Amino acid sequence: MTSQDWFSKDFYATLGVSKDATPEEIKKAYRKLARDLHPDRNPDDKAAESRFKEVGEAYNVLSDKEQRQQYDAIRTMGGGGPRFQAGGPGGAGFEDVFSNMFGGGGARPSGGQQYRAQGFEDMLGNLFGGGGFQRGPQKGSDIAAATEVSFRQAAEGETITLRTATGDVTTRLPAGVKDGQKIRLRGKGRPSANGGEPGDLILTVHVARHPVFTMAGKNLQLALPVSFDEAALGATVEVPTLDGTRVKVKIPEGTASGAVLRVKGRGLATKDGQGDLLVTVTVDVPKSLTRKAREALKAFALAEGSYDPRKDFYKEAAK
Repeated sequence: MTSQDWFSKDFYATLGVSKDATPEEIKKAYRKLARDLHPDRNPDDKAAESRFKEVGEAYNVLSDKEQRQQYDAIRTMGGGGPRFQAGGPGGAGFEDVFSNMFGGGGARPSGGQQYRAQGFEDMLGNLFGGGGFQRGPQKGSDIAAATEVSFRQAAEGETITLRTATGDVTTRLPAGVKDGQKIRLRGKGRPSANGGEPGDLILTVHVARHPVFTMAGKNLQLALPVSFDEAALGATVEVPTLDGTRVKVKIPEGTASGAVLRVKGRGLATKDGQGDLLVTVTVDVPKSLTRKAREALKAFALAEGSYDPRKDFYKEAAK
């Protein structure tokens, strides 16, 4: 789609937002519509597929600050209606265009001289390019897109296919891609209008949360629940890994809740190397005890009567 098409398309109406909508409001509206209209949810529904593409086109322009400014300026010049004409019956001459742009009643060429009609794209090049007419091949414009992936897809760097305003794009995610991270895909944007190289696709990745694992650079993290006796007496327990297997980890005697144990080589395989699995110990205290267990803990407390876990705590607080 060229900038000429912007005259006849109301992208704000397509997304159902106002013309002064914030970037966050535009993103929220797009994500809802894209989710509802996605072809996977509407198989063999041509109307939904067409609407999905229209929503993508609208978001690609309105989510890009520079393109949105140009779009707003163009729509203002045209009053949100038909395209400019180079003159003649039914069309405004360029002198009328510039007269409207600069407040009406502006100076016109003397001696009956008329503006020479130039191509629409040349006019836009003057308005927004900051220079004279564009002569050489120009790079196509960049487009923006967003995708939602699972935690595992992001962590392992899977290959995904997404639909954009310019067609389907297949790419491999970098292992360990973060939520909200932007990835530039070279040459996957809009084609050039005059033989130049295509623009780029700026892809924003949204990563779903995992119930157990989190990412920290190339390392994986998890919180491992252990019982009081395992922490006090020490134990060997199994810890899950992202590939579905389990590894045995030794809990040292007297391990405190919050202690971090490192499992080498069980993190993410990234371009910066192999990460580790960081295991944070959390002591799980039972909510209810049997009579026998309660008596045993009372006996333990009597046996450890001289132990004060807050011995240094109050001293530190008083500093």
